[in-house]
Amino acid sequence: MLQEKSTKANQSDFARRWLTDDYFDLIVWYEPGGGIHGFQLCYDKTGRERALTWTQSRGFAHNSVDSGETAPTANLTPVLVPDGAFHGAPVREQFLSRCTQIDELIRKFVLGKIDEFAAAAKSAA
Repeated sequence: MLQEKSTKANQSDFARRWLTDDYFDLIVWYEPGGGIHGFQLCYDKTGRERALTWTQSRGFAHNSVDSGETAPTANLTPVLVPDGAFHGAPVREQFLSRCTQIDELIRKFVLGKIDEFAAAAKSAA
């Protein structure tokens, strides 16, 4: 079940909320007026982690998360690498089952964007 995690304020960045569980990390960025500027939904964290990102200024991006860990003694910073394949139905299903306790505005917004990106990916194929 997605739960809110505290974040440190960063004056040079958008205000944000971080919601997390064992499958998802959802970071939501807010405009100064309170509207949603964008979000990043990282999913399948213990498997082949990927990230669906949407912002007002850049639109959609879908990436794999490269953990950067090449040796047990190194813990490098994860980076996003290109990954075009997006399977919207399982992501949507997992999100629906795990988002019941989060803000309804966020839930509807993210679900709408999942559907929008999945439809665009399907029509491009």
